[in-house]
Amino acid sequence: MLKFKAQLKEEIAKTLKGKYSIDPSELEINYTPQISMGDLALTFPFQLAKKLKSQPRTIAQEVIPLLHALKGIQKVEVAGAGYINLFMDRKAFFSARLHSLSKTSLSQQEKKIIIEHTNINPNKAAHIGHLRNACLGDSLGRCLKYKGENVEIQNYIDDTGVQVADVVFGFMDLEKKGIAEIREIKEKFDFYCWDLYTQVSSYLEKNPQVQKRRSEILKKIEIEENPEYEIANYISRQIIKAHLSTMRRINVSYDLLPCESSILQLHFWEKAFSLLKEKKGVYLSTTGENEGCWVMGLENDTEKEKIIVRSDGTVTYVGKDIAYQLWKFGLLERDFHYEPFIEEDGRTIWITTAQPKPDSPRFGKGSRVYNVIDQRQSYLQKIVVQGLRALNYMAQAEKSIHFSYEMVALSPKSLRELSLEVSEEDKEKNFLEVSGRKGLGIKADDLLDRLEEKALTEVEKRNPELSSDRQTGIAHDIACGALRYFMLKFTRNSLIVFDFEDALNFEGETGPYLQYTLVRINSIFRKLEEREGFEEEDIQPLISSGKLPLDLLTEAEQADFWELVLYASQFEEEILHSIYSLEFSHLAKFSFNLCQKFNTYYHIYPVLAEKNREVKNIRILTIHYVKEVLGRALSLMGIPRPERM
Repeated sequence: MLKFKAQLKEEIAKTLKGKYSIDPSELEINYTPQISMGDLALTFPFQLAKKLKSQPRTIAQEVIPLLHALKGIQKVEVAGAGYINLFMDRKAFFSARLHSLSKTSLSQQEKKIIIEHTNINPNKAAHIGHLRNACLGDSLGRCLKYKGENVEIQNYIDDTGVQVADVVFGFMDLEKKGIAEIREIKEKFDFYCWDLYTQVSSYLEKNPQVQKRRSEILKKIEIEENPEYEIANYISRQIIKAHLSTMRRINVSYDLLPCESSILQLHFWEKAFSLLKEKKGVYLSTTGENEGCWVMGLENDTEKEKIIVRSDGTVTYVGKDIAYQLWKFGLLERDFHYEPFIEEDGRTIWITTAQPKPDSPRFGKGSRVYNVIDQRQSYLQKIVVQGLRALNYMAQAEKSIHFSYEMVALSPKSLRELSLEVSEEDKEKNFLEVSGRKGLGIKADDLLDRLEEKALTEVEKRNPELSSDRQTGIAHDIACGALRYFMLKFTRNSLIVFDFEDALNFEGETGPYLQYTLVRINSIFRKLEEREGFEEEDIQPLISSGKLPLDLLTEAEQADFWELVLYASQFEEEILHSIYSLEFSHLAKFSFNLCQKFNTYYHIYPVLAEKNREVKNIRILTIHYVKEVLGRALSLMGIPRPERM
């Protein structure tokens, strides 16, 4: 549809050039409220009426005779106060869409796009809130790649932060373990650290006098002094591997793992600080509560300046984030070194290092950057952008995008599902916020395990003849689809309260419903092959023949066929809508509506029972088209496509 609209705009502008001056880029083509009124609507008579001091309907009536020869348009009518409704040539449009299934109307706009997402502190297991970040960032990356963009996915690792220092404190001071004993831990390491981190948080609250020891550990990690640094490095690397394994379960992967330790070791901040001082983006505060600190002036009423470097010389998180953002755009005049970290499905995930490595790829130097971080970090993200502006990098500041979202909360029902204790006070609440320090939250792996268990029960009931391995594989796909769709279907500024039943329902607005619809379509083609010997390879000759006798369909079927095809053709528009608004609920809702429309259509117009061969062929091509569109939509949302359910 995007291509058709673009061609239509050019043709309309060219046709009306002698009488009216219309820029194709300003020409709006909308959908009519009802297909009976037409397929597309032009609104330009309303814009021209202001310039020509005429009535929109009068202009529309004058224009109508000039538009009858538009390619792909069968009929043109004036509607309402001055709308021009277009009725498309259905046969020509459907034929063109079938022929273009292997192509895309989308194109690359940026030299390179960098997306930073997930960013879990490497001190404990991932929790349910991290899954939303990963699903949003991954879907953005998939859509941009489909659009034709060169995309690099980064997962920032804060391996020298206070959270890692807390776990080091727990091992060394509470459990009295050295690196040798830590290496001997047999249980799931990220789960072990989850519990240890909770214990440390509680201990620090009750014993504030040990804060000095905690600060000492943090400093030793930063300057690479052992045994603290060695323990911190081991903890972070083991937990990074656990996080990657967790994310792999929901079809999320990365190109690069930039580490904060590398930023420190390669003196990225020192370079960024030098640039900021040179451009007077920061200044030394000499009075007030920020005396002795290097600060950045702010343009708001609540806070006049933000501390970038504390009076003791330590840099704040936002300072390091500014340095990292400069590197992403290739503006820091410094680079990381890189080494392979892990192999995943035949591809290498790289990690940064301070040591030069031969034959490693290059990263960074993006022309647009998306940082997927929850909305609680909105203020700090604005400071990062202001840092770019302070250095006069205005274009890069405009292309620094904070992809914000609301958090995921837990219902008491969800906690009970996983046999987690809920206090009497919390039982009365509608939802509970995740708190890593309090240990309140659902570990991502526990959540996925439970989803897979519940899905497996349903798969075993529906497909008892399948092997246990196949049943388990299908259950995994269903659980992944349920999770990913649930994380995408809400607008990003909506607080999600996760519910197992809602996510796994096979009949509601869920991932399994979408998967079931695709399985149903595949089943139709499987039965066609079994009963008639019709294989999917036979579809291409049908498309190439150009035989689409739509007049053989009843009037009701023609209307239903067209409504389904026209809606499916809007797929690429929905991709762009999702990208530009950063609302992947649009793509999720489109996919759900497409499934509903298909299931309604197929209930009335079955393929297998149809006796008329030409009518059957039209229906085969229709569901083939829907299958291709739906399959791509699922892939862009990271939802697996199981063969059976």
